[in-house]
Amino acid sequence: MAMTEPTAVALDGATVAFRLADGRVYTAVEQANLTVDHGEFVAIVGPTGCGKSTLLNVTAGLLKPAAGSARIFDQPLTGLNRDAGYLFQADALFPWKTAIDNVAIGLEIRGTPRADALARAQQWLTSVGLGAFAGRYPHMLSGGQRKRVALAQVLIRDPKILLMDEPFGPLDAQTRQIMGNLLLELWTADRKAVLFVTHDLEEAIALADRVVIMSAGPSARIIGDWRITLPRPRDIAEVRMEKDFHALHREIWGVLKDEVMKGYVQSTQAGAA
Repeated sequence: MAMTEPTAVALDGATVAFRLADGRVYTAVEQANLTVDHGEFVAIVGPTGCGKSTLLNVTAGLLKPAAGSARIFDQPLTGLNRDAGYLFQADALFPWKTAIDNVAIGLEIRGTPRADALARAQQWLTSVGLGAFAGRYPHMLSGGQRKRVALAQVLIRDPKILLMDEPFGPLDAQTRQIMGNLLLELWTADRKAVLFVTHDLEEAIALADRVVIMSAGPSARIIGDWRITLPRPRDIAEVRMEKDFHALHREIWGVLKDEVMKGYVQSTQAGAA
């Protein structure tokens, strides 16, 4: 009998709350149930401020739920998630280090000899199309190139789970498509579990196996979970032309649009307060 892989991420009734300066308790996310299987690509979409990044931080072990639980590969998460690599929206590169040193540092801090770390870093830079840019500093690279270095920096440590918080958000549309295709290429070669947060529903559908929708906050909940059956391999630009893609987009947007409007109204009211 074949052994089944344990579930990479399992959030069971996870509720996240914060105590405000005036003593009130703000519930950001309530009763979130979410699973990500081994090798599965799951995207989370929702209005601004709905708690998408909060769920990512719970999965990373950076936040402890006020109620409910988080399990990683069927084990309770009690501290930092050592099986996860985290790619943030903002650059996390050291400005005083070259591209190759930024990538190698993840191995060096684990005790890998510097020569070995640099050799593997060069391999990863080549994998993301930057083999000739190893000696450049972050300020000498474009936004897309810096994002490639950051991706190599995370992947060189070979995490079992990849957490991505709007990683391509600051990039222009064309560069986002290029980075999306690069991500799919690398993911296809080594099927890690991916939890990907984005505001862009089209991006989510084009990339993911499942798209999870969250309601507007406070007390945001998961209100939808769609399996994306578009065939792989996918090209980000081409898949958006397909009839099945548009049908999925209409169906999911039918649920999401009301929550986006609620989030917008709440943000304008908070700004006027």
